[in-house]
Amino acid sequence: MVLTPGMVETLSIAVIGAPAVGKTSIIRQFIYNDFSEVYTPTRSRYVYRPSVILNGSMYELKVLDVPPISSFPSSSSQEWLDLRCRGVRNANAYILVYDICCVESFEYVKMIRQQIVEHREGSSSEVPILVVGNKRDLQRQRFTPRRAVSVLVKKTWKCGYVECSAKFNWHVVLLFKELLGIAVARGLRQNHTSIRLQGALQRNRCTIM
Repeated sequence: MVLTPGMVETLSIAVIGAPAVGKTSIIRQFIYNDFSEVYTPTRSRYVYRPSVILNGSMYELKVLDVPPISSFPSSSSQEWLDLRCRGVRNANAYILVYDICCVESFEYVKMIRQQIVEHREGSSSEVPILVVGNKRDLQRQRFTPRRAVSVLVKKTWKCGYVECSAKFNWHVVLLFKELLGIAVARGLRQNHTSIRLQGALQRNRCTIM
């Protein structure tokens, strides 16, 4: 990812999760400020292309709403054989969504994250991965305390972690701001440019165009 002053950067973000965790609801809240109580399964890959401004710089996002996949594609040929997976292997960043009330959905995220590390093209350690626990509005039904998941994800997996409620639009913008901040910071580090972005995430402004 090369960032040139005055140039609009395009970032590809793949949003992956088990069925009914709220992937599409999170995306639609972020882009359209819209939420539907009716559950419609994601059956095919869908691409959203919002533009955002973070700290005065504009970014074009290519957000891939990925239908539930049995595994992360282990090769380019496998990726192109399955229409649902196209563009997943070379995404700039990943949002892995689980339902905080469903342990099976977390196990799915655990599996996909491990496969990204094993099969991702290029240096997987530099690919930003944000684990998102959705349905925070139902937190009395959660399968484990937030801290236990947060420690595992941040300390062991070395990934970002955010909880949100797509239904009430709580922390939805924050999770995209967090991911974008990490992605931009890592991209700039690869270009040997210093930036104090991650330490100032709370001050960062993220605006959807």
